[in-house]
Amino acid sequence: PIDGATVVLDPGHGGAETGTAGPAGLVERDLNLAVAQKTKLALEREGATVVLTRTGDYRIAITTRAEIAQRLKPPVFISIHHNGGHDEVRSTPGTEVFFQIASPASKRLAGLLYEEEYAYFASLPNDEWYSDRDAGAKYRASDSGGDYYGILRRTNGVTAALSEALFLTDPAEEALLVRADVQQGEADAITRAIRRFMLTDDPGSGFVEPYPRTEPAGPGGGTSNCFDPPLE
Repeated sequence: PIDGATVVLDPGHGGAETGTAGPAGLVERDLNLAVAQKTKLALEREGATVVLTRTGDYRIAITTRAEIAQRLKPPVFISIHHNGGHDEVRSTPGTEVFFQIASPASKRLAGLLYEEEYAYFASLPNDEWYSDRDAGAKYRASDSGGDYYGILRRTNGVTAALSEALFLTDPAEEALLVRADVQQGEADAITRAIRRFMLTDDPGSGFVEPYPRTEPAGPGGGTSNCFDPPLE
């Protein structure tokens, strides 16, 4: 049903840039890639053409990731991440999806991703979830009022969203995320969201007004990964 579409999936972090890690040792860079690979296969079964910004465990800068998207101009670009840190514990998943401030299409994509991911995770057996107070589909603004996250800022003109599916730093959520079936469930949720974005007018939901943040976005955040290092 989405034959001919080009989707670019961006497995966050990689190589020396590990991202966050769970207390039992699951590393975000590896989890992000596993989910992206499973999503790619699920989308390809539906006829989509899918490109990954990285296909193995190596570092790739935000500029390069964004350049891939800008060269291909796909209908959908999704950066796949898993969270670390939290400011509350709740009885429902603390899924977060970020969208480009100036893009209604990006906001809609984020709302659909949030709906599908949240619904899947809420079906899993867990009583306590890590969360931020403003969990949901949201934006994060920089000091200048634009997009804080470089991957969203640098993909301007491409419909992009950044998924922070669950909190890897929560032991209970790590125990779920290490399972191949849960990784597949997350991949299937992302696939459903992309299908709905491409084929329906569904608006998405879960939109929240974020509270102001002044701290960097955790491991790999800030501007340190915006440029490739010089070749040696």
